[in-house]
Amino acid sequence: MAFDGASAGPYKRPMPDLFDASPEAPPPGGSGARPLADRLRPTRLDEVIGQEGVVGPDGPLGVMLASGALSSIVFWGPPGVGKTTIARLLAYETEMAFVQISAIFTGVADLRRVFDAARHRRANGQGTLLFVDEIHRFNRAQQDSFLPHMEDGTILLVGATTENPSFELNAALLSRAQVLVLDRLGDDDLERLLARAEAALDRDLPLTAEARAALRGMADGDGRAALNLAEQVFSWRGGDPIDIAGLTARLQRRAAQYDKSGDAHYNLISALHKSVRGSDPDAALYWLARMLTGGEDPRYLARRIARMAVEDIGLADPQAQRVCLDAWETYERLGSPEGELALGQAVTYLALAPKSNAGYTAFKAAMSAATATGSEPPPKIIRNAPTKLMKDEGYGAGYAYDHDAEDGFSGQNYFPDGMKRGVYYLPKERGFERELKKRLLWFADLRAKRQGH
Repeated sequence: MAFDGASAGPYKRPMPDLFDASPEAPPPGGSGARPLADRLRPTRLDEVIGQEGVVGPDGPLGVMLASGALSSIVFWGPPGVGKTTIARLLAYETEMAFVQISAIFTGVADLRRVFDAARHRRANGQGTLLFVDEIHRFNRAQQDSFLPHMEDGTILLVGATTENPSFELNAALLSRAQVLVLDRLGDDDLERLLARAEAALDRDLPLTAEARAALRGMADGDGRAALNLAEQVFSWRGGDPIDIAGLTARLQRRAAQYDKSGDAHYNLISALHKSVRGSDPDAALYWLARMLTGGEDPRYLARRIARMAVEDIGLADPQAQRVCLDAWETYERLGSPEGELALGQAVTYLALAPKSNAGYTAFKAAMSAATATGSEPPPKIIRNAPTKLMKDEGYGAGYAYDHDAEDGFSGQNYFPDGMKRGVYYLPKERGFERELKKRLLWFADLRAKRQGH
């Protein structure tokens, strides 16, 4: 959908009273002050904190508005980073009707009414910006219902999701919308929010510098949470600035964002695995702790830790797998939280162990060769011959018993007849694989001599 961007500016004047950010503004239709986070909601896109790369003049939204061609959008980001605010401001900048729904509470009949109202507005010359919060919670059929209305210009869709759109949204919907990533707010961004609150209320937060930093940490990158915490602090009565002990006694840290079945789960297990692979025990322990404090099942972690031993350490340290299995068993016997220490020790051991993916690579290569060669039978000399018929067919004939051979090695060919000998296992010059490489080369040299090559 396009709009007339001639008057857009880069950005238009502040929004009218409906979105008034004045701290003293009463809530529409009610009495008493609105929550601080709502009162300080930005009234222009250039007031949005922490998302300059998206809403700035050179960002995708700034470019769209300047060109007068705003397309459907999906905002992907954690809570409290401005998804709803930016959507409202886009509606005002483009002079569209702003309609907000939540996928949690909206059914098929509700969507039909929304689309009918949008068609009516369009017939009267006004577009509709439909903001769908938690859009990933709509099922496939509900997501598909947006498509015809997006294509004919009845609505301009702006979705918001905390989940990875590539996993949660239909390909058809994604092909008609641009995904814009909104980042969690950094410490400097949160400080700017707190300063904005102090300026609006014309008073300082009654906190020491250390407690102020702790409050920002409690918000965990969530701007709304930071302002809600600040609002509580502003309400406290007392003289001296409050220190960290006083702050933490009165407030609790915002729960860390972690969805055990969502994008955060996969990002953190990836971070843990790559930290182990990168031989960084401190980073590995940090990501392990992040997952445990987020509520991850320690048994899942035990399984993944054992996988790391097989995949990334392998035969460079054969003891690593045993350490992981022992840690797993220890957790099963002790439970939480004592058993989690065993998992931490296993992670530390893996991070400091010599690394080799030679076994992992060899297995994948062998699987690929097995798929390519189909049903090629073993050579007759190593086939089983339990019956006379099989023996008459030559099964087992000429087999050399390796224990009877010189050096306990016959050097026979064990691959299918006519198949080129595969070379899959290439041990590294690290850890115990140094010794295995010596053995492998010795057998290869001996095989060549025995086979006359």
